[in-house]
Amino acid sequence: MNPATWRIAGWAALILVLMAGSGAGAWQVQDWRYGKRLSDQAMAHQSDLATISNAANTQTRQALEKQQVAEQARADNDAKATKEKANDLAENERLRRAADDSARRLRIAGSCSAGGGHVPEATSAASLGNAGTVELTSIAGRTVFDIRAGIIADQAALRAAQTYIRDVCQRP
Repeated sequence: MNPATWRIAGWAALILVLMAGSGAGAWQVQDWRYGKRLSDQAMAHQSDLATISNAANTQTRQALEKQQVAEQARADNDAKATKEKANDLAENERLRRAADDSARRLRIAGSCSAGGGHVPEATSAASLGNAGTVELTSIAGRTVFDIRAGIIADQAALRAAQTYIRDVCQRP
């Protein structure tokens, strides 16, 4: 080979080395830029995860606080309803004992209309007064108090359910 060919081959090799070096350098620069982008995206992703986690923690805390308030309201309503029911049933029992001991008598006020029933007008006017009272036997009186105790229990349960629905279930 002649010297001119060597010179051209040398220049060609130099150009190839420079092109390879430029390509490698460009590749490295792109790698650094891409690495920076990935790093930035990873930090943004971590920031988003932290924000989401904080929001979830806040919502969980608020839900727990709301649940605790509702449970406390339910417990307060239950205690109040239980106390009222116990007081009403105790009063019913006191009245039952008074009737059983003959300290008090159970009487029911009523009136008898002569024209509406089986009693003729002439007899009713002479023998039965209007708006009189009827005294019950002790067995009938106990039955009335038993019925009254059931009514008290039913009304207490209904009031408790209504209070629960109004104060606990319908809270915002």
